[in-house]
Amino acid sequence: TGTISSLQRQLEIQESQLRRTKSEKEMLQKKLREQENQLQAMSAKFCSLTEGKHEEMMVTMEKENCSLRQVVTEQESKLAEQNKLISELQGTVSQLQAEVLASRYHIHKQQRAQKAIQSQAETLQHRELQTRVALECITSKFERYRSKIIQATFSTVGSKPPQAEVTDEEVLEAMQKIINERMEFHQMLKQKGIK
Repeated sequence: TGTISSLQRQLEIQESQLRRTKSEKEMLQKKLREQENQLQAMSAKFCSLTEGKHEEMMVTMEKENCSLRQVVTEQESKLAEQNKLISELQGTVSQLQAEVLASRYHIHKQQRAQKAIQSQAETLQHRELQTRVALECITSKFERYRSKIIQATFSTVGSKPPQAEVTDEEVLEAMQKIINERMEFHQMLKQKGIK
């Protein structure tokens, strides 16, 4: 946005300079026409002179003509410079307009990419929330299941109820002990022939 504002300011400055240059060109063209009119008037005046004043006016007219030609040459030179400057300014204006369009397109593209990223972020947040809920549900079920296992394990005859929080390893050891004792008891019954 800052780049576009800067480019637009440059564009306004260049367009203002272009208008000013065109105005100067028009003024030079007007002066050139006036000089040409004066030259024609002098020529007409020269043609209407009588023979007696012809030589005297000839010198004066020649000086004025020379002066006018010099002015016309200068005006034409300035006009050529103004035309060149106008051409350069128009090129600069076109370039700035192209840069403004490119910057706008780039910003529009970035905004679309940002919206897409934001949409993805919202989707991921929603999935994360769903995962958290699912994890809490699984954790709760696991804790209930673990509690039942601990209760079943330490409620058997001969087992001492735990005095503190039991680790998973302690639960497994207690269960293995119960299983081993049951297998030993089963073997003993088999040996005695009791079903």
